[in-house]
Amino acid sequence: MKRFFAALAALICLAAPALAEGDAVAGKTVFKKCAPCHSTEPVNRVGPSLGGVVGRPVASIADYEYSARMKAFADGGKVWNEALLAEYLMSPKAMVPGTRMSFAGLKKIEDIANLIAYLKAPAGY
Repeated sequence: MKRFFAALAALICLAAPALAEGDAVAGKTVFKKCAPCHSTEPVNRVGPSLGGVVGRPVASIADYEYSARMKAFADGGKVWNEALLAEYLMSPKAMVPGTRMSFAGLKKIEDIANLIAYLKAPAGY
């Protein structure tokens, strides 16, 4: 498991420039993988709203009931910045074991960068 996280951290560090250059239009297409459970509108579905997620503290939407594991992950004041989102989106269950999120993750760095660009875009993009 330590090797996995070390490799993941190295991959994210190498991808950092790509994250800054994501394409929000392409990210809207990638978001279709998230849309069955999430919205970018201020409404929760099976999962919490992802509108404004970049820069938001982890597990912080007041009217959403996060899993105990996600609440524990949020301890210490973690914030969903681009790097943390990128790592999480690669493998949610590896980062937060026991999370209710069943999504396996995005395998392409480009998809992650594009999705983050879309999530950073103004509402209604």
